Formats: sequence, C-alpha cells, structure tokens
Amino acid sequence: MAAQRFGGKFSPDGTRPTGSGSGPQPPVPRAAPGMEKPAGGWRATFLFLSAFVFLFPAFGEEPGAMLLSLIAGGCLILSAWLTREGMRARAAYDARRVARRPAIPRILFGAIATGAALFTGGLIGHGVSLYPILFGLAGAGLHIGAFGFDPWTDKGMEGVDRFQTDRVARALAGAEKTLAQMKDAILRARDRQLEARVDRFIGQTRGLMQRVEEDPGDLTAARRYLTVYLEGARDATVKFADLWAIRPDPKAREDYEQLLTDLETTFASRSERLLGNDRDTLDIEISVLRDRLKFETPSGSNPS
Repeated sequence: MAAQRFGGKFSPDGTRPTGSGSGPQPPVPRAAPGMEKPAGGWRATFLFLSAFVFLFPAFGEEPGAMLLSLIAGGCLILSAWLTREGMRARAAYDARRVARRPAIPRILFGAIATGAALFTGGLIGHGVSLYPILFGLAGAGLHIGAFGFDPWTDKGMEGVDRFQTDRVARALAGAEKTLAQMKDAILRARDRQLEARVDRFIGQTRGLMQRVEEDPGDLTAARRYLTVYLEGARDATVKFADLWAIRPDPKAREDYEQLLTDLETTFASRSERLLGNDRDTLDIEISVLRDRLKFETPSGSNPS
C-alpha cells in the first residue's frame, strides 16, 4: 500500500485535502452539531465522581443513613448525566444559526438534582434543620455558576414556518445518521487515505445540509440529494469496504473514489444553485419595493 502523506493547516500545502480525485475542494469537515465534545466536560465528569463520596461510606453506616447516602449519590449521578446531555444540547444550539430551544432544560434539572443531593447529605449529618436547606441551595447555586443555563429562546426562528423546520430537522437527522453509517463502514477497510476521502465527502455533504438548515424552504429541492443519493453512497461504501477488507482491488477503489468525486460535484452544484435561487428571490423583492417607492413618491419630488 502506498505511503500516506500526513498534514494539516499548519503544514506545507496543508490546505489541500488528503485523498485522490479531482473536483471541488470543500471546507474542512465539521462535526455534526451536538457531537463535538462540549467545553467544560471535565466538570461533569468531576460531578459524576463526587457521587462516590456518598456511595462508598454508605455501606458502613446504619440502615437509615445508608439509604440517605445512596439517594444522595444517585442524585449526583443523575445530575452529572443531565448536565452532560444539557451541555451537548446547548453546543448543538450554539452551532446552528437557526435552532429551537431544547425541549427539556437538562442543565437546570441537573442543578436541582445537585441541590437535592446536598440536601440529602445534610440530613445525614445534621438531621432536619436549616443546614440541609442551605447546603441544597448552595449546591444548586454552585452548579448554575459552573455550568450556566440552558437556552431559553428559539434562535433565528422569526418568520419561519415551524412545521417546515420540523421537516428539515427530521431530514437532517436522517442524513446525519446515514453519514455516520458511511463513516463507520469505511473503517472496516483499514485505510487512512480512504477514511480521509470519506471525511472530505462528508464535509461537502454537510455544506449542502447547512444550506437547507439556513433556508428550510430549500428542503424540497435538496431532499433527493440527502436521501436517495446519500443512501446510495452509504450502500456503495458498505459493499466497497467489505470487498476491500477481503481482497484489495485497485480498480474498485478507483471507481469508488470517482463516485465520491461525482457526488461532491453534484452536491456543490446543488448548493450553488440554492444560493443563486436565494439571490434571485432577493433581487425580485428589492425590485418590487423600488417600484412601489417610485409609485408612491409624490410627483415633483426626488426619492433619495
């Protein structure tokens, strides 16, 4: 197998993507929204580990204290899980230009669970008194200070048909699932160059997906590309990876890479066409408004 050249944006000629084939050079593939590792994830891990402060000593205590310790530890584990999921949802929200607020405020519920854990822990040491309440309030406040809040409002949704955005969300989720299956299939080929080639294709596909996300009205024009063509690329990847793992075939590899190049060209062309349609629509709106201004301007005066 030919040696592979490794590089990056700080390497000589690092802007050129790895992989063979000609065609449009897409931007560096970005991770699917919500799949990036959220900033501050170590804090959620620390929150999870802190649960063992209650869980380990629980089995050396009397039954009542043991039960309270298990409840406190369980609340901290629940808080860590809710917080991590809430941070992922917030990262996906921040990554999109048009997004709906999370349906469940997981980070807020995580703060409540943290407060409940410290309240329960306070009951173990101080019984029913003011201290457990103070511990609970302090725990919830520290959680909010460390992790912040969930998004509370929709973003970029003014004047957007909610039914249309729901259709787009389902279509993009299906496309992301197909891309993940394609990425998983090419790993069976055990070839870094092929993996990089598929990453390049995924980056081009996500460019089209971003166009649809920014303008949900483009879904109808792009649906065939995000379903039929994309599923065909996934099926071809699965069959090629199985064949390559059993018996490497240079001709099959060339045909597979050419297929990805053709699809990249098609997806890039569709993205440009959608962008051109948006520009045409804007030009029409501007022309109509200018005509109205000229019609409504009183005779003898010059519109500025």
